Amino acid sequence: MDFGFTAKELRTLRSLTTPAKIQRFVEEMPYHHSKTAWSPRVVLQERTAHCLEGAIFAAAALRVNGFAPLLFDLEAYRDSDHVLAVFQQRGHWGAIGKSNFSGLRYREPVYRTLRELAMSYFDDYFNDAGDRSLRGFATRPADVSRFDSRNWMTANKSEQLWYIADYLCKIAHTPILPRGMDKRLTRVDKRRLDAGFVGRQERRKSNV
Repeated sequence: MDFGFTAKELRTLRSLTTPAKIQRFVEEMPYHHSKTAWSPRVVLQERTAHCLEGAIFAAAALRVNGFAPLLFDLEAYRDSDHVLAVFQQRGHWGAIGKSNFSGLRYREPVYRTLRELAMSYFDDYFNDAGDRSLRGFATRPADVSRFDSRNWMTANKSEQLWYIADYLCKIAHTPILPRGMDKRLTRVDKRRLDAGFVGRQERRKSNV
């Protein structure tokens, strides 16, 4: 199947034969801060992406290479949610992620459950003030092939994919902290904060 991609697009996607190769491809694209929800086709054209777009692109690349196109939402407090493309190998979960924080990216497929996978992000999930902000995870991954009729993989630039983000938000989420525990969380120290900002791409300031 070509999934609607051109031969050139398909060659690029099929060259990403493993989740690790997909992660490297996503990682090499600059992070941008625009309020967009581009399709994988547009990401290939623009060679830039943010968290949501990187995850959707990774889901498409996984699908072309024989995996299910699954997205997994992590829920945050006083911070942005984080979307991952997840996959299974030998019954264990791994993840591909595009993030402006260095610790919120790839995970090897060594996690037995989605909770284990989500918890692997806890210490690296913090906001600019150093607050530990991860609070929950989706009870199930979303198979975005459900949106094939809307051509989510090959939509043009004017056809934004915000409906995928909306769908992810509607999936029930499981809290990761018992009631009241969030009040006792410490902030991350400067060393971890600095490590999280390695490679960070800042929002461009307007000249207006």
